[in-house]
Amino acid sequence: MSDVLHDILTAVLVLAGAMMCFAAGVGLLRFPDVFSRIHAATKPQIFGLMAIVTDVAVNNFTVGTVTLIVAIVVFQALTAPMAAHLVARAAYGTQHLQPELLIVDELAERGGSASAGTASVPPGLSKP
Repeated sequence: MSDVLHDILTAVLVLAGAMMCFAAGVGLLRFPDVFSRIHAATKPQIFGLMAIVTDVAVNNFTVGTVTLIVAIVVFQALTAPMAAHLVARAAYGTQHLQPELLIVDELAERGGSASAGTASVPPGLSKP
């Protein structure tokens, strides 16, 4: 691969990763409720990470580097959605949400809607 093409690919991957991570940060600050914020925290952040580590793999293509990069992406892709799910369940259970922004409340049929205030509070957390 020529040096110019290599530099262009590096610039595109790093800028794409930086823009995705920046979008995740802006989403965390600007979105109105917990559910929107966790969506912004997980989706673009993982894609930004994938772009950055792809650039690392392009610049340093060894078996050790690629193995480490695959492990990083796999563990991040597994843990970020699970953590977001747990944060969403905790926010729903403690009423830290805006019920008017919910399109469908699938948890309402399991023991109270978000607007009714009947959800139980997990130990160690307090209601707002």
